Amino acid sequence: MSVPAVELRDLRQRYGDRVALDGVSLTVAPGEIVALLGPNGSGKSTLFKILATLLEPTEGSARIFGHDVRRDADAVRRQMGVVFQQPSIDKLLSVEENLLHHGALYGLARATLRTRVAAMLERFGLTERRGERVGRLSGGLARRVELAKALVVGAEVLLLDEPSTGLDPLARREFLAHLGELRDRDGITVLLTTHHLDEAERADRVAILDRGRVVTLGAPEELKAALGGEVLVIQVASAERLRERLRLRLGLEATVVDGAVRLEAPRAHEIVPRLVDAFPDEIRSITYGKPTLEDVFVHLTGRRFAAAGTS
Repeated sequence: MSVPAVELRDLRQRYGDRVALDGVSLTVAPGEIVALLGPNGSGKSTLFKILATLLEPTEGSARIFGHDVRRDADAVRRQMGVVFQQPSIDKLLSVEENLLHHGALYGLARATLRTRVAAMLERFGLTERRGERVGRLSGGLARRVELAKALVVGAEVLLLDEPSTGLDPLARREFLAHLGELRDRDGITVLLTTHHLDEAERADRVAILDRGRVVTLGAPEELKAALGGEVLVIQVASAERLRERLRLRLGLEATVVDGAVRLEAPRAHEIVPRLVDAFPDEIRSITYGKPTLEDVFVHLTGRRFAAAGTS
């Protein structure tokens, strides 16, 4: 059996009385893209710092290809490329100089480093920009430089913290496409933190975090399919009153989230006429849709994803 690329076991982290991670366990296979999806305060940043060997966990263990992040930090760093939320490239240096300086810090021999830099420039379409100062590049190109820099040392695992921050929609799509190519062409394992639902949709699996716990883990389509088909969101003056009347009068179980009634059912759209006929003076509007990852989050936590980080 191959060694997991990333293995977390009962990981816990406390800051005084505050619990940032509360027993996180997760295994990532080599060549897999896994998104850590969660709102602000869910524990994503703390988990990122532990994996990047910037923070020692209070309890539990984290391993990268069998190397413990506490006991074998140097070995972990040599197998991992890290892209931080805020740019970590020198804007005054050229594209090529950034890669050369990073490789030199890792002690790569000059000939090896030159070969790898040339390969990374070609890999990310940066060869023609090799002599250009990074500060003059667009956000999308600068992010490509970040990827090239992270991988020039021969990393097998790529760890990214909110990687599309500051990118326009087109640059975001291109960046995510690059991650897919790294997995398919080079077998790179990718673990990224994000609060963007569309980014998580592109991953092989999604681990949804809330309040320091992994509340669910699986392929995006599997997580959405588990909700049962369709979701109705009903806006009314009194959500709790309607929820109770739905149960008593129509035998329908619903929940109240952010002042709206939510109802999940395999063919929920067929219920709409019954609702309108039964409660014509109470219902203000009804929206219908296929389940999203936000619906998965709501189903498991009872809160909307957008509002969860503000609590």
